[in-house]
Amino acid sequence: MAATLTDPLLGHLIDGRYEVLSRIARGGMATVYLAVDRRLDREVALKVMHPHLAEGGAGSEFVARFRREARAAARLTHPGLVGVFDQGVDGETSYLTMEYIDGTNLRRRLGEVGALTVREAFDTAECILEALAAAHRAGLVHRDVKPENVLLAADGRIKVADFGLARAVTEVTATTTGTVLGTVAYLAPELVAHGTSDARTDVYAVGILLFEMLTGRQPFTGATPIQVAYQHVNSDVPAPSERVDWFPAEIDELVGALAARDPADRPLDARGALDLLRRTRRALDDETLDRAADVRPTTPPTSDSNEIDPGDGPQSGADRSDDGDDDDAPSDLTGAEPDASRPEPDGDATEALQLYRPRPRATAGRHDEDDDERGLSRTVALRIGTGLDAPDETTDEDATGADGADGTGGRSRGRRLAVLLVVVVAVAGLLGGLGWWYMTSGPGAYTAVPGGVVGAERSVAEGLLSDAGLTSEATEVYDPAVPAGDVVSVVPGEGERILKEGSVALEVSKGPDMRLVPANLPGRPLADVSAALEGSGFAVPEPDRAHSDTVPLDHVIAVAANGTPLAGGEELPKDTPVHLTVSDGPEPLKVISVVGTTRDVAVQQLTDQGLKVAEQQDYSEQHAAGTVMAQSPEPGADGHRMDTVTITISQGPPLVEVPGVVGSGIAAATQTLEALGLVVERDNYLGAPGGFVLEQSIPKGEIVPKGTTITLRVF
Repeated sequence: MAATLTDPLLGHLIDGRYEVLSRIARGGMATVYLAVDRRLDREVALKVMHPHLAEGGAGSEFVARFRREARAAARLTHPGLVGVFDQGVDGETSYLTMEYIDGTNLRRRLGEVGALTVREAFDTAECILEALAAAHRAGLVHRDVKPENVLLAADGRIKVADFGLARAVTEVTATTTGTVLGTVAYLAPELVAHGTSDARTDVYAVGILLFEMLTGRQPFTGATPIQVAYQHVNSDVPAPSERVDWFPAEIDELVGALAARDPADRPLDARGALDLLRRTRRALDDETLDRAADVRPTTPPTSDSNEIDPGDGPQSGADRSDDGDDDDAPSDLTGAEPDASRPEPDGDATEALQLYRPRPRATAGRHDEDDDERGLSRTVALRIGTGLDAPDETTDEDATGADGADGTGGRSRGRRLAVLLVVVVAVAGLLGGLGWWYMTSGPGAYTAVPGGVVGAERSVAEGLLSDAGLTSEATEVYDPAVPAGDVVSVVPGEGERILKEGSVALEVSKGPDMRLVPANLPGRPLADVSAALEGSGFAVPEPDRAHSDTVPLDHVIAVAANGTPLAGGEELPKDTPVHLTVSDGPEPLKVISVVGTTRDVAVQQLTDQGLKVAEQQDYSEQHAAGTVMAQSPEPGADGHRMDTVTITISQGPPLVEVPGVVGSGIAAATQTLEALGLVVERDNYLGAPGGFVLEQSIPKGEIVPKGTTITLRVF
């Protein structure tokens, strides 16, 4: 807390715009502050680069690379990436402003729970890979994927932080000192051994991260970072099932593919890794997905979510991951304030590791402090080529003699050490002189690849290299952003060291790789359309769904790219996202009632609802002829547009055949006619009461509707 209170930037206004409120975290590359953007009245995470990075011969190059990487990161707008708002320089202060995230980070989460459930680990890895895929499509590589750079927002969002900074520092240090920066537990073999990286380097780090989320432990451990780096270069990542025996083979295969030692054996980029992860998830049952490895947590959860501590509390765009260095993170994350009487460690320095003698192995039991002392949990500088030779396991204790228990032994040892020191100094001077001759005048003299090559026309780039005394070999590649004929990349990179009169490999753009959109896609099943588009080299995002009266369920309604409908036959760059609209079938509805309406009205109402109409007829004593007496499905039933509703049209009452009753007694005749549903009226002949039927008004055999009146003349 004392260090925070004496921070000279607290309360200051940076660049006339950003008011510094409090310090969130500090690391080897930068200090992160909570600040208020007075111009837009919003909280931001302000990352201030440490001044030593801009010092010396490489300082201006670092600042230039830092600005370039910041601009590139600012162009990324994926929801899984921490947004970069602004970058600038105020006097000697180089800074970034980023989205401020309220939450924690994955390191803290793992410390609290030990291991995640398989489902949570897959969900987290999926979010990380989605964010990395957006960056890889834009030609950006993170180079420092680790739990501290995975932010877990309070609202459930997962965001990846710190694009560009590690890349900028690594490129400068690789050029000037022959080292690379990174957290050793997640460094890919090719970055450790050769200083090279691409999208597959990020995929490797995600594989290590997934191993750690699933098992609660990192795959490689050692007494020193050098030992861990050696394992990355020379050993395959163990199968997770070796740590947790109930893990199925699918999990082993996934981790083995992402964290393969040979980059050629990994997915080409985060998009390929994401597809592999999703296929693996579909192969696992819910019981496995909801299970977690039984691992004891290493960090007790704090009860105060608002403490200002690098391991907890509100997170910045840097996630308090302190830009890849945990020098200032207290090993005890219980929330207690640091002891003001203890001198604060120098968090401004990135440790350069000696390769010839590791420290003695720390006592087990304090995992976080041991790792910090050994450089396993913070950013370290590794000499390029680390891991190609086995690390020396000799410790200081091994070099100490058995004598020395008395004063004579101690004095003797002191004389020997003095002589040894003189010899070491003399040998060092000799080797230094030989090294100076070798690097400046001898066959090992180096130069640097000139700047301005990338993005230049091929002839211009070759001229720049020739002027620097370098030859070049060009390879043509497709590139969606770089114009044809311009240089896409150069190996070694601009500013990197290369032997004088060496050869530089150029990649020259052929322009975008144009692919033909297949024809006749609408109306076909989704699986067939997706396979056709992916086979042609296009990306197929999750489709949109819509109801359709004409396109069957799960068949494609429409195809579009960049908001423009596609008919087939168009040419688009490879990996262009092609968006599909897929049918959910006809829209559901409730069938209305048309009983009692006339036939024409019923047909109109049902048609307006999107239903088809079928008709039939029947007799009805209750419904007048020409009206609807019944419907199927019944009113209120569930249905869909384009379903068929059958209506029954009334023909009026049923028909009966009139019997002959002439000559019958009036009582019997009346009973016979009324039994058929006819109405009987009497007409007494000459007023005589009579008892027999002389005539009937409707002749025998005639067909009439029930309810018809028939008059009988009786005598």
